[in-house]
Amino acid sequence: MELPDGLVAVVKRDCPTCQLAAPVLVKLHRAGVPLTIFSQDDPGFPEGVPVRDDTPLEISYRLGIEIVPTLMVIRNGQTEQRVEGWVRSEWQTLTGIADLGAGLPELRPGCGSRTVEPGIAERLAARYGAERLAARRIELGEDEDELEACFARGWTDGLPVVPPTPERVLHMLSGTSRAPSEVVAVVPPDLAECT
Repeated sequence: MELPDGLVAVVKRDCPTCQLAAPVLVKLHRAGVPLTIFSQDDPGFPEGVPVRDDTPLEISYRLGIEIVPTLMVIRNGQTEQRVEGWVRSEWQTLTGIADLGAGLPELRPGCGSRTVEPGIAERLAARYGAERLAARRIELGEDEDELEACFARGWTDGLPVVPPTPERVLHMLSGTSRAPSEVVAVVPPDLAECT
């Protein structure tokens, strides 16, 4: 993911603080400030400026966006500075424009990014950050029952099981700092290494 040098803003229409900051982004664009805007929920927001569609949330995920609006300074493809929410003094520092948002409040906290909404974070991790998944994948037939397949393969003795999905495995792995290849046990009776 190559980001252009300059300012990068990540917003969503469904955020009152983003709506508050939208006229500021329009002002920056009209002033000729190098600015790239990504919208998480509506590629037409904010109106009057070029906006890149981030509804798949790949850019937001890769940038680690947890709060919108987020304004960043990008140099040589790297984030040098960032501010989350609306903090007028920090936006002025990042943009180099002293009278930015003069009629707006000094501070307004941002909203939660779509990347941290329940269920979405796990799907994004499975889609864009699955490098932690080193295990082989088992494909089941369209008409094959997941629970019966687990029993037939000897993964359960008949007690209920929850079939692993990439999202579930990544969610489980988020609770440990161990490497996926680290052996944590030797399981009898075959003395198989368990990672």
